[in-house]
Amino acid sequence: MKNISDFDFKDKKVLVRVDFNVPQNENLEVTDGTRISAVKPTLDLILNGGGAVILMTHLGRPKGEKNEKYSLKNIIPEIEKVLGRKLKFAEDALGDKTQELVSELKGGEILLLENLRFYSQEEKGDKDFAEKLSKYGDVYVNDAFGTAHREHASTAVIAQFFPETKFFGLLMENELKAIDKVLNSGEKPVTAILGGSKVSTKITIIENILPAIDNLIIGGGMAFTFIKAQGGHIGNSLIEDDKMQLALEILEEAKKHNVKVYLPTDTIVAKEFNNEAEQQEVNIYEIPEGWMGLDAGSKTRLLFNDVIINSKTILWNGPIGVFEMDNFANGTIALGDSIAEATKMGAFSLVGGGDSVAFVKQFGYEDKVSYVSTGGGAMLESLEGLELPGVAAITK
Repeated sequence: MKNISDFDFKDKKVLVRVDFNVPQNENLEVTDGTRISAVKPTLDLILNGGGAVILMTHLGRPKGEKNEKYSLKNIIPEIEKVLGRKLKFAEDALGDKTQELVSELKGGEILLLENLRFYSQEEKGDKDFAEKLSKYGDVYVNDAFGTAHREHASTAVIAQFFPETKFFGLLMENELKAIDKVLNSGEKPVTAILGGSKVSTKITIIENILPAIDNLIIGGGMAFTFIKAQGGHIGNSLIEDDKMQLALEILEEAKKHNVKVYLPTDTIVAKEFNNEAEQQEVNIYEIPEGWMGLDAGSKTRLLFNDVIINSKTILWNGPIGVFEMDNFANGTIALGDSIAEATKMGAFSLVGGGDSVAFVKQFGYEDKVSYVSTGGGAMLESLEGLELPGVAAITK
């Protein structure tokens, strides 16, 4: 793996692709600067080493056209605050004025290029566009794990113009190491916890990770497809009827790999999808008609806890209840507590995927797990065994 730790950046201009696609409120103020702080170690390493940084990123989906709503100038205050440094700003990613700003850039300074997606060539992976951008730098560093699964000009194409000076940033390096720990080098027993609403979105992940894991915990809405496939009565709970045969095949495949599968045994049910709805705890195989499962029951929480506490490597992707509603968040909170306790005892825990990451941030578990991935889609594609274009561009 090519990394930047030993490279001499003094007097070098360094093109750094970051993922500053951050959430904003109606006033276009950044509401979560995690993705900015995540690349601070990489930028500090380059700048403190005497290099000049040219930052490239996208923001939102402007569809190849300039749009004030998606201008990076709106997020400059947050970037400066998080990095503790002033930025220079190029109002176009390309152009004579931008070239002038690049030429004048000195070691220790940062220039932010305007939103790359203002150019349609970015998402098309246009080689000429990538080559023009490449002219700005002596070195290329990709620290945008969140876009590593995209074949875009600044993530997958530009690296070819830096055959000897292309590197992963520290964030990318950490993300790839965390995933490798789960799939290849993690201490056993390895436990994967997959939740969320649908089996269909997790099929390829399950198929790819079965050879690497010892335990598979299945929770959330997707569990009901497995329960019904085995003859359970699930009332009005979420179900993918066309995936029941697949659920049975997954259970058989798990047996072949000697993977123990743990499904919920009880569930908190309600008559409506509503935080204030009447609720009760029932056997998950005997949900009454008109009721739907919205959270893991107390016996399930204890069962999952026993598995997690005895694990040395843990992957968590997807909640096991409707945590967005307070009255149905307790199962996922209990799961978070179990993972936090296992981590405290020395286990390595990786959390990834939009809903899981949202949960750990909302409920304060970020510092209680080993690693929280910054790339939803990129992490999931890695777990599916797919080669990420942004990674391949650096390693090949």
